[in-house]
Amino acid sequence: MAVLLATMYTGVNLNADLGTGVYDRFRTLRIWQPVPIGDALRYLLASALVGGLGLLLGYRPGGGAGGMVLAIVLVVVFALAFSWVFTLLGLVVRSSNAIMSLAVVVLFPLTLASNAFVDPHTMPGWLRAFVQVNPVTRLVTTTRAAMDGTATPTQVGVVVAASAFLIAVFGPLTMRAYRRHS
Repeated sequence: MAVLLATMYTGVNLNADLGTGVYDRFRTLRIWQPVPIGDALRYLLASALVGGLGLLLGYRPGGGAGGMVLAIVLVVVFALAFSWVFTLLGLVVRSSNAIMSLAVVVLFPLTLASNAFVDPHTMPGWLRAFVQVNPVTRLVTTTRAAMDGTATPTQVGVVVAASAFLIAVFGPLTMRAYRRHS
């Protein structure tokens, strides 16, 4: 949840840069514009903090270090894909505050209506149906399995496919908005 919440800052920072003119100055430099290194580092730091805190509190993953690394890689890949949503919002929404408000509308239902905190079998049928198709549920299930050492290639493939779907849908929309903004 911490990493997914950090995805909104991609759009917030882009929107702030657009508003202050920093973005226009960067466009004059010879750099590859959609470089995601800063975002990846932010997501890695958030993952390391959460994972480190879990280890400090006594969590010992059955999958060992390899399972932890796989879980972190999956979370970072999914977060990078999900950040395209907020990159698009950063280009089309007028203020950073509006992006944060939209982030609450988008992120809280996805994270809270998942299996991150509650077993879906205890939920009403209509909510369980949403939770079962929620991509965050798939991510949570797969990262838990990776840390336990029981992740299957199918589980990993579903998370990668969901990430690819997000990029396939929001990547072109974002690049179109980027070209319009230029």
